[in-house]
Amino acid sequence: MDNKVSRRNFIAGAAAVAATALAGCSASNSSSSTTTETGAAEVKPVILVTSFGTSYNDSRHITIGAIEDAIREKYGQDYDVRRAFTAQIIIDKLKSRDGITIDNVTEALDRCVADGVKKVLVQPTHLMAGLEYADVKDELEKYADKFDKVVLGEPLLSSDGDYDKVADAIGAAMADYEGSAICLMGHGTEADSNQDYTTMQEKFTAKGMTNYFVGTVEASPTCADVIAAAQAAGYTKAVLAPFMVVAGDHANNDMADLEDPESWASQFTAAGFEVKCVLAGLGQYDTIDDIYVQHVADCISQLA
Repeated sequence: MDNKVSRRNFIAGAAAVAATALAGCSASNSSSSTTTETGAAEVKPVILVTSFGTSYNDSRHITIGAIEDAIREKYGQDYDVRRAFTAQIIIDKLKSRDGITIDNVTEALDRCVADGVKKVLVQPTHLMAGLEYADVKDELEKYADKFDKVVLGEPLLSSDGDYDKVADAIGAAMADYEGSAICLMGHGTEADSNQDYTTMQEKFTAKGMTNYFVGTVEASPTCADVIAAAQAAGYTKAVLAPFMVVAGDHANNDMADLEDPESWASQFTAAGFEVKCVLAGLGQYDTIDDIYVQHVADCISQLA
């Protein structure tokens, strides 16, 4: 399945991370400004790619890093592409365990102010407009008078076309597993956006992808709901994959850990399924990364 995952592999992702400085992508490097014809330094506008974050280093490079790489490939000449995480617990863990410093959203925006940045486009890598996305939006409102322009991009699932592209991308990635129930594990949320999982399920059904089943860890549909649906459809084999940008803690533990009787893998096995786990986050697929690039493109004109 290597040909179906992102062309931006671990090495490329790691190099990009190093080149753009994990410590908040400090604007002291040469990419943050250009020189005008008069010789005056002109600070580039910033595209701040904002993610929940993960402490799984390998997955981070090939998911979040791949999305950042895709945006940088398209807009890096004219924009300073920076990183921020929203999960402070992840930021703190990376700092203490690995010595890696990553800005939270407030720190990243304060850094932009200090660097003299005038225009900021914030592009979240969140799957949907849930609580995390709302928190980013609320934080940006506090900076409305700090910049000439501040624009917030859309999450992954924002339009009917987005759902189509995501379904097609997952279908291409899972094409080798015909005859199995493809069971996608999302996070789940108490926000209204939890409905997006149902919408995604409806999109799979409408496209004739009737062996695809969507569930969540912390909301509904539950793992039990997904098992029941797959059994009702007559499947005895199940491929479990995260419906998340990153294959991090939830994918490795809540989904794939057979030593945990509550994990999806254990529950499916107990229900009589032959189980295979695919530990690949959505950010590993080029076509998914390109959706985020398009969302940036949709906002570029607002920075003019």
